[in-house]
Amino acid sequence: MEKYLSVYRRSLENPQEFWAEAADKITWFKRWDKVLDDTNKPFYRWFTGGELNTCYNTLDRHVLAGRENQIALIYDSPVTKQIKTFTYKELLEKVSVFAGALKREGIQKGDRIVLYMPMIPEAVVAILACARLGAIHSVVFGGFAPNELAVRIDDATPKLVISASGAIEVTRLIHYKPMLEKALSIARHKPQRCVIFQRPEVKADLNPEMDIDWNDFISGANPVDCIPVSATDPLYILYTSGTTGLPKGVMRDNGGHAVALRWSLDNIYDTHEGEVYWAASDIGWVVGHSYIIYGPLLTGCTTILYEGKSVGTPDPGAFWRVISQHNVKTLFTAPTAFRAIKREDPTGSYLSKYDMSNFRYLFLAGERTDPDTYHWASNLLKVPVIDHWWQTETGWPITANCLGIERLEVKPGSSTVPVPGYDVRVVDRDGTELEGKKEGYIVIKLPLPPGTLPTLWNNDQRFKTSYLDKFRGYYFTSDGGYKDQDGYVFIMGRVDDVINVAGHRLSTGEMEEIISKHPDVAECAVIGVHDSLKGQLPVGLVVLKSNVVRNEEEIVQELVKMIREELGPIACFKKACVVSRLPKTRSGKILRGTMRRIADGAEIIIPPTIDDPATLKEIEEALRKIGYARQDSEFFVGCMRIDE
Repeated sequence: MEKYLSVYRRSLENPQEFWAEAADKITWFKRWDKVLDDTNKPFYRWFTGGELNTCYNTLDRHVLAGRENQIALIYDSPVTKQIKTFTYKELLEKVSVFAGALKREGIQKGDRIVLYMPMIPEAVVAILACARLGAIHSVVFGGFAPNELAVRIDDATPKLVISASGAIEVTRLIHYKPMLEKALSIARHKPQRCVIFQRPEVKADLNPEMDIDWNDFISGANPVDCIPVSATDPLYILYTSGTTGLPKGVMRDNGGHAVALRWSLDNIYDTHEGEVYWAASDIGWVVGHSYIIYGPLLTGCTTILYEGKSVGTPDPGAFWRVISQHNVKTLFTAPTAFRAIKREDPTGSYLSKYDMSNFRYLFLAGERTDPDTYHWASNLLKVPVIDHWWQTETGWPITANCLGIERLEVKPGSSTVPVPGYDVRVVDRDGTELEGKKEGYIVIKLPLPPGTLPTLWNNDQRFKTSYLDKFRGYYFTSDGGYKDQDGYVFIMGRVDDVINVAGHRLSTGEMEEIISKHPDVAECAVIGVHDSLKGQLPVGLVVLKSNVVRNEEEIVQELVKMIREELGPIACFKKACVVSRLPKTRSGKILRGTMRRIADGAEIIIPPTIDDPATLKEIEEALRKIGYARQDSEFFVGCMRIDE
């Protein structure tokens, strides 16, 4: 651990020198005046005075360095049965032309552009073209409900919306154009034009007064060079959920973002130029921004844009096929994806069909990796399985096993240690630091490192109240957990996932860890439901492996016994129900808060990020059978995708 500790200490003791060295991996048009500008605390800024262009660093730089014929992007779409590749030169040409079309449309540095796109190469082209001009892109996950899209349009006030006719979800078509039209009818702000990419599988009717076909938009456009922007200028806005119901626009700057992501590929993921990196996520999420597009391309890697699922496109061997066919070295995905594979193929039989000899690392994030999933993946793949933790707000990992610095011991259930640049602490509700495996609030001492959010879009006050005011001098992550004697961080879940049972604070994450050890359990969630006597009681929701044929009630009783034996009767864990699947966001996060509200009989708004709203009905029925949820079934309100 000595090498890691040496690097980590230097990053905290001398951040100016540390990040100046990291910034040398980026091409600057003008070097910075100051590495860390702390003249306006708590609004710290990195590399003030510096000028660069992020698109230049992802494409032009590699072409000029002689890597023009290396594959930059692999588009792998099992839902359309297509595989396309783009060299750095080819991708640069497409981006330069689309940027030329944007410029011809009147798009300038600082203008906002909203993208509402599926997982297709044109989405990557449009994103990088925005960066080329210094325009600020805001990607809204394709398939979001019209109201959610409208809220984001009103907040970002884009000049242009770029979309597609639709997407393919396994075998189902999702038509984007009707949802976009509804969003524009709701939104107060009206963009000047919508550019629509027509997919052969999903055709859309265009409005000639507002819409223009993608091919017509770029026809005759001249390629343009990169526009220099300040390091502190915004690169993108990415909206994340807010407690008030209004999304928060996380703003990412150009300079710190490029430096941090370039550093992370080498030092966290041990993945370097010329190697193949695959983040199995969506461009609508922060993982897609950071590790489908920017991180790998800044490094000179080959990145994969995958339009498919971990199972069902066509089978549980989908991931192994992609890894084998494209010589993937590093895979980054959500634990949910692996739980789905484990559920459909518990013995991992599909793996034997593929050559995995080039595969080196599996990184998991988005949900806490339970020990059972860790052991299953580790035993099956025979490579390091790395749980790491970060957030939309940070843009890159907070804690990880930094394989490019020193490979540390893996402790199942822990996301390992703080990444250099992050001063991670555990505090109680009064802000007093806790020692010795005591569970509390996870915070990060200011300043945050480069690449993290400097503020929220047009809302400095909300940035302070959301993240900084609860614990002065710290960024509040809203997660709870603890550190062990070796400095390993254990994230036990959002602070609202800690329940109070008769005055005892208990972690639902710890209960989930115990339940996941059961040999018949594929995945699970524990929620705290209201109880008039004890305040709250834990209730489990369990998905069984596909080959399980045992009596469900027997399994539930075994789970109750396991919790009692490991946590004691104080946990009061007495009820659980078996369901076919858990409700999740498109990025794989389990909707524990929504299930908790269903159990308590509270009115809910169906989250716009939900993967399949039908799962909530099953959860409601299962909870009602064990004495929770309302007896009437029609209490869901809010917006679903219009094609549901």
